[in-house]
Amino acid sequence: MREIRGVLLDIDGVLYVGGQAVAGGREAVAWLRDNGIPFRCVSNTTSRSRRSIAEKLQGYGYEIDESLVFNPPVAAIHHIAGKRTFLLTRGSVRDDFEAAGIPIVEDGADAVVVGDAGDGFSYAAMNRTFRMVLDGAAIIALEKDRYWMGDGGLMLSAGPFVAALEYATGKTATVVGKPSAAFFSLALADMGVSPAQALMVGDDIRTDIGGAQGAGMKTALVMTGKFRKDIFDTSPYRPDHLLDSVADLPGTIEATYI
Repeated sequence: MREIRGVLLDIDGVLYVGGQAVAGGREAVAWLRDNGIPFRCVSNTTSRSRRSIAEKLQGYGYEIDESLVFNPPVAAIHHIAGKRTFLLTRGSVRDDFEAAGIPIVEDGADAVVVGDAGDGFSYAAMNRTFRMVLDGAAIIALEKDRYWMGDGGLMLSAGPFVAALEYATGKTATVVGKPSAAFFSLALADMGVSPAQALMVGDDIRTDIGGAQGAGMKTALVMTGKFRKDIFDTSPYRPDHLLDSVADLPGTIEATYI
């Protein structure tokens, strides 16, 4: 009997890095499917819709459709439950909110949703968001990562801007993406797998490993993407497995859990 009955895979930094699929990644995903181990792709990417994320993965040769993708908007939509919402985001992520029937407004919001807005984090946009929060809107952070690995190197993520809004307003954001336990729970519930029977594979020791451990999961940290040894050495989180890349996942599961 398998001890691991489901796998959650981070995407950027795990399945692809710098515009290329990680060597052996497609084979690792195929191995999970061939061995009847359900999986979901969980991403803190907040500039792409679920469909867009799936299409990007398909472009790298992965056989993954949008039903297997969980991103922070999925959790945010559950949390805000139809409230008037202002989006401080960019890209196609807006599509997920509109498809769910969330009323999107430019003023007088009940909730402000903050993701990776890139150059959209202008003074004017931040100040508009700040004023809505002072008027009573809740801060919903799609993620609170400090940085991510872009094609040209490390890039600021949404976390620093969420922290700025918290500091200016005196209010605390609700984080709905990783490392929120609720986010992991949504993906696990979709598979019908308990946390104790699940393995999280990621490249961020705080949001992926620390978050998944907080949710009761086993964990594997890959040394691709944003992995940095200096941060690993000083982190309070210790993964159950440290892998060169996701290509080592099948062998790890076979050796440890089957």
